[in-house]
Amino acid sequence: MLVVEEFRGTQVTQQQVEMVERKGTGHPDQICDCIMDSISVALSQAYLSEFGTILHHNIDKGLLAAGRVDLRFGGGEVIEPMELTIGDRATFTLGGKEIPVHDIAVDAARGWISRNLRHVDPERHVRYRLKLAPGSLELTDIFARPGAVRGANDTSAAVGYYPLSPTERAVLTLERELNSGRFKTLFPETGEDVKVMGLRNGTELDLTVAMPLLAGGIDSERDYFERKHAVEMEMRHFLERGCRGFERVRVHYNTLDQAGRGLAGVYLSLLGTSAEDADSGQVGRGNRVNGLIPIGRPIGTEAAAGKNPMSHVGKIYNVLSHRMAREICKSVAGVQGAYVMLLSRIGEPVDRPQMANAQLVMEPRRSVAEVEGEVREVMQRQLTGITEFCSALARGDFPVC
Repeated sequence: MLVVEEFRGTQVTQQQVEMVERKGTGHPDQICDCIMDSISVALSQAYLSEFGTILHHNIDKGLLAAGRVDLRFGGGEVIEPMELTIGDRATFTLGGKEIPVHDIAVDAARGWISRNLRHVDPERHVRYRLKLAPGSLELTDIFARPGAVRGANDTSAAVGYYPLSPTERAVLTLERELNSGRFKTLFPETGEDVKVMGLRNGTELDLTVAMPLLAGGIDSERDYFERKHAVEMEMRHFLERGCRGFERVRVHYNTLDQAGRGLAGVYLSLLGTSAEDADSGQVGRGNRVNGLIPIGRPIGTEAAAGKNPMSHVGKIYNVLSHRMAREICKSVAGVQGAYVMLLSRIGEPVDRPQMANAQLVMEPRRSVAEVEGEVREVMQRQLTGITEFCSALARGDFPVC
């Protein structure tokens, strides 16, 4: 069922206060999401290669337990490595053929770490604990049933929206800049564990940033605060160049720091992530699939990372709802913004949601009745193409973390 209606709430840009968070590449929660999804992609490709189809799996339970390090100005040592638990369900055999699920999972995890965390050695700094088992008979049978489109393996709802607000764009853009190749070349002493919290109050934007400096590149407390100042000034210049639409933008960087307290008063890291010693991570506690944690927007409760890309609507609908909202706004004249909600019923084909609801923010003097037909066509087109969309998810074409 498709229902198109007017959005009757107060748009987030018209509210006095807006709060938006983003957890960056090296944040423990983000690490868990990204690794579990990379494992799902690797398993999907292995199943396709061996059997010509993607089999049942859900690698959406993961925990990164923090290790221990001994820090000092100028360096330090890893005392106890981090431990990554990779859990839930996968298909290990079919027709007498075995798939080395554990090896694929660990290789994918190590590969992601190598590509994204410059100072973490995936062999020495991380232990791997596998808690994967075969799936239940009924859920596994979804993949043996006839039909080009899989049945949903859960009754679940998701919501997406477009466009991003100026606050959301500022938070997303700043974190991406801080973890960009350009910035890391300019400031190689900065770690990947970035967190940005944005607060808009009226027309003023206040950004609080946490990002460690690497102990190996900092010789003293004085050196720390000098480098910190240089990093903060570069942030300010970046925001001045690219952050538009606010009367005032302020940035606050590593605000727990306190001069005169030595190592206890500075945010240092040996490996660039707080998972080395201070903070553990878990799947589903990081960003939504659009890269943000938008307080004040409707958000679903499903963790998309690691879920099966062919049958699990917790992944499929989370990503698709945002794509639908974007396509509606881009292709239908008169629509300023859109919220899309999708609801599955377990066992029903994923291209036939129980409910697909679009709530539209219209331009002045335009009505929903004028565009309802076009919006329905966009939504139906996206649902009709869901098989290729799911295949793209399986290839990792649409990142969820």
